[in-house]
Amino acid sequence: MSELPILDNTTFAFDARGVAKRFRHAAIFGALESLHDGETMRFVNDHDPVPLLQQIEQRYGKQVAIEYVTRNPGEIVIHFTITITKQEAAPAAAAAAGTQAGGCGGGGGGCGCAGQ
Repeated sequence: MSELPILDNTTFAFDARGVAKRFRHAAIFGALESLHDGETMRFVNDHDPVPLLQQIEQRYGKQVAIEYVTRNPGEIVIHFTITITKQEAAPAAAAAAGTQAGGCGGGGGGCGCAGQ
């Protein structure tokens, strides 16, 4: 896959292919929690992370918009865009504090993705 350009100063690349499988989900959650309102993480992976997307929706609700840019076998690009209102900010912080960021471990951590 060719290098993806950064669109502007509010879009940040995260290439999960270079992160050890056991640390991926924790690293992704950490990256998402580092973004500010209106910023986007351009996520690149070699497999469609459906269980991860379910975890993101459960954990962050409407605060993280999920948009597939490319969805081909071996080439997945997803934009995660942060949208936080004042009412949503407090529950998100509480949820993040009360939930451990766990990695999938390539199938051993309960996420179901099996690192595929």
